[in-house]
Amino acid sequence: MLKIKMLVVFLAALATAGGALAQAWPTRPVKLVVSFPPGTTPDTVARVVAPRMQESLGQPVVVENRAGAGGNIAADAVAKSPADGYTFLVSTNAAVATNKVLYANLPYDPERDLATVSLLATAAQALVVRNGVPVKDFKAFLEYARKNPGRMSYGTTGSGSASHLTMELLKADAKLFIVHIPYRGFPQAVTDMLAGNVETMFAIIPGVLPHIKAGKMTPLAVTALKRSDLLPDVPSVKELGYPQLESLAWIGLLAPAKTPPEIVERLYAEARKALAQPESKKILTNAGFDVAGTSPSEFRAWQQSEIAKWGKVIRATGAKPD
Repeated sequence: MLKIKMLVVFLAALATAGGALAQAWPTRPVKLVVSFPPGTTPDTVARVVAPRMQESLGQPVVVENRAGAGGNIAADAVAKSPADGYTFLVSTNAAVATNKVLYANLPYDPERDLATVSLLATAAQALVVRNGVPVKDFKAFLEYARKNPGRMSYGTTGSGSASHLTMELLKADAKLFIVHIPYRGFPQAVTDMLAGNVETMFAIIPGVLPHIKAGKMTPLAVTALKRSDLLPDVPSVKELGYPQLESLAWIGLLAPAKTPPEIVERLYAEARKALAQPESKKILTNAGFDVAGTSPSEFRAWQQSEIAKWGKVIRATGAKPD
């Protein structure tokens, strides 16, 4: 009986300590480690939520860019950081989902070593070709690629990204040979494409919309099951007979795995509050994102579904990190 009473007292003390920890946190600056360079889409999302979370938390929320290896460098650093609620990760599909299957020796496990906080934003992509590639629609693109095996290249935001795996799936299903050129971030990929160094890519729509309007790129398809309001004249992959190409680029907020759940829940609440502000929605909508703001458990389920879906693609296509 005494042991049971002692256990009850111990559990009550733990609950009280956890509540006190959540109330006291944070007492110093909080760091958001972004897995891509400044100016990229994850950086944009991080810099939208950071100042708004800072107002609520009462402590500086600092954005730190640590690019490289398709997001793996930043993810590994956060996974190995102290789980004290002062270091978080803002990253994309690749580093926190698909790279688990893509890389044979990933130095961290995104499910085991990172705690999901919130899926922040998602975005559909468009298949585009640069000015000078003699195609005007999706069918012509397939025919041109088949007639010129290995002579076309495509840019991506890195191995394991949505832009990479969507093209690899198209290559496998349509029997195409197009060379993969990975970049450290979206701006670099677009710049190189405009310079004529790569011919095509899957890209989030607002990132290439100005170039489409300027006649420097031609959109051929949208990776959603319906047309985009931003490109109403461009068919969806479902219309084109490739519904399996439905894919979203997405950005999430994560923490080291053993971060106290009270802190994870508090940061999720602050992130959701930041995303709900009209100015935040306006900025992200103009950048082509749909605001998500899911709970930690909803984000975990999303992460696992993405690993399962794209893991099948990686194994079926033989996609490799470049």
